[in-house]
Amino acid sequence: MRIVHCLRAPVGGLFRHVLDLAGAQAALGHHVGIVADSEAVNALTEQRLDEIAPSLTLGIKRIGMHRLPALSDFAAHRAVTDHVRGLGIDILHGHGAKGGAFARLAGRALKAQGAQLKTFYTPHGGTLNYAPSSVEGRFFMGLERVLDRFTDGLIFESAFAARVYGERIGVGKAPRRVVPNGLQPRDFVAQVPAENAADFLFIGELRALKGVDVMLRALAQLNAGRAVGLRAVIVGAGPDAETFKALARELGLVPVVTFPGALPAAEAFPMGRTLVVPSRKESFPYIVLEAAAAGMPLIATNVGGIPEIVAGSDTVLIAADDVAALAAAMTQCVDKLAAARARAQRLKIAVAARFTVQAMTGAILGFYLEA
Repeated sequence: MRIVHCLRAPVGGLFRHVLDLAGAQAALGHHVGIVADSEAVNALTEQRLDEIAPSLTLGIKRIGMHRLPALSDFAAHRAVTDHVRGLGIDILHGHGAKGGAFARLAGRALKAQGAQLKTFYTPHGGTLNYAPSSVEGRFFMGLERVLDRFTDGLIFESAFAARVYGERIGVGKAPRRVVPNGLQPRDFVAQVPAENAADFLFIGELRALKGVDVMLRALAQLNAGRAVGLRAVIVGAGPDAETFKALARELGLVPVVTFPGALPAAEAFPMGRTLVVPSRKESFPYIVLEAAAAGMPLIATNVGGIPEIVAGSDTVLIAADDVAALAAAMTQCVDKLAAARARAQRLKIAVAARFTVQAMTGAILGFYLEA
């Protein structure tokens, strides 16, 4: 098949999903390409695109795409449509709200011109993260309902995402599948903390919904009255990075918190002894899968698809947006680190049996073929 994946920001778990899926599809002999935003630029993004480029016979196209609706969307839509028109594709797969919109609108335009392609959409959270009662939520849910008419297949990484989509957008005519994210064999390499590793580690996009502020406040609470403060490393980049750094200064955490920027998870894991995922909202976060595969002690919130990842294990999740609950879980990990490590090994075994890129790719290709 000739397959193009369309996404906006080539960062975070969504980007990893597209890279894993596109790479695996190409390895099976399919012709694959990627369309992504040209404005989201960092060294890690460029490195990963350079690594996969030789495998993508349909190439990588960068087009300017704003995160929120803008007048420039009309030009971006035309650019996406013009690009894929010349590739003779069978499948146009949109990822995330903006990538999904451009893919389905381009598919509609090309079908009107006689093309036989099929369009698929994986939300990856996206518009589902907006409160349905908010002005933004009502606007985006309305757009999703319109775009649902131009969709040949919906793919969700979690049962949670599928349920929320059904509740907020409704049940359209397009068939739906839940296909969990998968891991590569290289993800299951044990990560040993560096000698100077911090007590806690966060890895992810620096946005408010990731709950970094909750983690910083919990750390400040733990360190109150301690002669030697517990330390944390906040790995990532994003729109709220400066806000989090200012909060760290305000809480007096500058001596014990560092912000090294965006790094690959495998490179960042040795920087901490326990991974903290304090998210307010999630879909099916790769960082939880990656930490489990690495056998790293984990503290995570009970949101989105995270319960589906830890199902069948004795890993306990905490409430989101609860500083006291997070501080208590962090204290327990410090005081009983050996027990946390044993629990992490049991989660690693459970995850290895259920989440692989091979299974993910096979299920998605099968769904394409049904269309």
